[in-house]
Amino acid sequence: MIANLTRGHARFMGADDNRLDADVLGDNGPPVLLLHGGGQTRHAWRSTAQKLASAGYTAYALDQRGHGTSEWVVNGAYKFSDFSADVKLIAMELTRRSGARPIVIGASLGGIAALLAEGEPKRANATHRFSALVLVDITPRVDMTGVNKILGFMRAHAKEGFASIADAAQIVAEYLPHRPRPKSNEGLKKNLRRSSDGRWRWHWDPRFLDGPRAANANRHQLEGALQEAARRIEIPVLLIRGASSELVKESHVQEFLKLVPHAEYVNVGNARHMVAGDRNDRFSAAVLSFIGRLSAAAKASPSMSKKSG
Repeated sequence: MIANLTRGHARFMGADDNRLDADVLGDNGPPVLLLHGGGQTRHAWRSTAQKLASAGYTAYALDQRGHGTSEWVVNGAYKFSDFSADVKLIAMELTRRSGARPIVIGASLGGIAALLAEGEPKRANATHRFSALVLVDITPRVDMTGVNKILGFMRAHAKEGFASIADAAQIVAEYLPHRPRPKSNEGLKKNLRRSSDGRWRWHWDPRFLDGPRAANANRHQLEGALQEAARRIEIPVLLIRGASSELVKESHVQEFLKLVPHAEYVNVGNARHMVAGDRNDRFSAAVLSFIGRLSAAAKASPSMSKKSG
């Protein structure tokens, strides 16, 4: 049962010698690396990580650079390529530790980082970085109106913060009116940090959006890079979209499926961009079904599994 699952903490080093923290849930099962969206922390994966561990996997829920308790990068390097560079190193380390390439589940920012990492040009005889990839509500092309709405929410209180946890909870409730409001605000503390002035601020480096190497700079160039990366993806892929997503429209999904013809697609009803938080039951079931079928196929045909790596 979940109460008896092994829980731990892992620390990795990123591409700029930046410390990266992760929660680990599970015991010696195939590794699954969970990459949150921009402005989130590793705690966004709590329910999914528990379900993965219960199914026999070892879940690594990472705080990406500048987020949560992971280190804020000294030079403010928060371009998507910087996040991708971290992911490549972590995937290599997980492969070394476990003897198996990780399954990677990336939401929004995490999905972009993972797609760039797996889809970069490979040298002759190079192996894949991941064994499979799950993209959560992210495609190479997205609706910029939705992107700007999310960025507006993130920026709105980034500098001045909140006088109390309750004030932050009210802002979140107004932004996510479709979600039932939690009975307690304790969980929100994991996404906030208390500053020296006593105010509560989001648990991410403001330079992530407005620094010298901000994540959202040159969106047109990013779109092209993601399209090229998608064309090079050979490993199994699952795209999960929130049916009411502000970012990913059905037309974007169809464009992605043309770039990655072998990809599978699941549309989660009653969910917006943060699919795992809106409908974790359906989200986690889709993930477990996908990776469970891959595991069964690998056991049935081990020679084919070796060839795919």
